[in-house]
Amino acid sequence: MHLIRFIKSVNHEMKLVVWPTAKENRRDTTIVVSLTLFFVLFFALFDWLIQVMMKLFV
Repeated sequence: MHLIRFIKSVNHEMKLVVWPTAKENRRDTTIVVSLTLFFVLFFALFDWLIQVMMKLFV
């Protein structure tokens, strides 16, 4: 009995969800990919600088 009530509750909640439009989805995906690439490059550069500094002092 609880399973049926749970499924009905989930179905009801899914009807209340406001899904993003395709435009919003593209925008958000672009932001996530851009920030990921930025931080990959930032940390790669930072790591490289640390390696260079370590070679100078060791």
